[in-house]
Amino acid sequence: MSVLVTGASGLLGKELCNHLKRNGVEVIEWDLPDNDITDVNNCINRLHRVNPAVIFHLAAWTDVDGCEENPAKAMAVNFHGTWAMALGATELNCKLLYVSTDYVFDGRARRAYRESDKPNPLSVYGKSKLMGEVAVRKNCRRWFIVRTSGIFGRYGKNFVDTIRHKALAEGVIKVVNDQITSPTYTGDLCEPLAKIANSEYYGIYHLTNSGFCSWYDFAREIVRLIGAECEIVPISTVQSGRRALRPVFSVLENRNYQRRFGVILRGWEEALRSYLNDVPATQTGG
Repeated sequence: MSVLVTGASGLLGKELCNHLKRNGVEVIEWDLPDNDITDVNNCINRLHRVNPAVIFHLAAWTDVDGCEENPAKAMAVNFHGTWAMALGATELNCKLLYVSTDYVFDGRARRAYRESDKPNPLSVYGKSKLMGEVAVRKNCRRWFIVRTSGIFGRYGKNFVDTIRHKALAEGVIKVVNDQITSPTYTGDLCEPLAKIANSEYYGIYHLTNSGFCSWYDFAREIVRLIGAECEIVPISTVQSGRRALRPVFSVLENRNYQRRFGVILRGWEEALRSYLNDVPATQTGG
């Protein structure tokens, strides 16, 4: 049995490919420039040639502010590319696991978002990912949608490495304190993603490390753990000057995964300590 991973060289994609290979799975890796998912016809034709049993669709344009400035590109990648994968999966009658985002919600909830809650994205990025979800649900028979948040890991630019490198080079860092999320380590996502894809429990899942914090508190914990002499200054989202709106509270309740597999992912603090211990700053790009 072979599986296909799109976005295979990305932050989560490379981690997932390595995990699957270590477990004896034959992995077909797709990424730019050789495999452009926005070329719908070519994408579907290539899917027929490789004929995977499972598609892990991770390819996406995740630059939230970039998506706001270029909505056409955001829709081409995150919606049309996902639509192509859904159509191809249906023609092949294979499973499709699509990784989505907490940004499909508006952040106005007073509790963690459940899989059954109605999305209401604030940004072009969130809207494009939600449209990808709709494309999967409407066009694919055997589908899983997995929403996650605040991911960090060894194979791409992420918040942890950015703060780590800045803290070692600068005396003061400003970080927003009015956005709440659940930081999630890519190393903790791979086994759950494989379990979900190997099951017949189709539907929507929320999958994050346990607990939640503001980006400010997240940054403070990073600095504390690396022992840097750096001050973290809290600022508001408005003060940050970011172009795209972000949800104020986008914590995801991992309800379906816990119910169906009986597993709760470890807390984000423990996951962060593990990452910082396992991956030296010299092995990351910041």
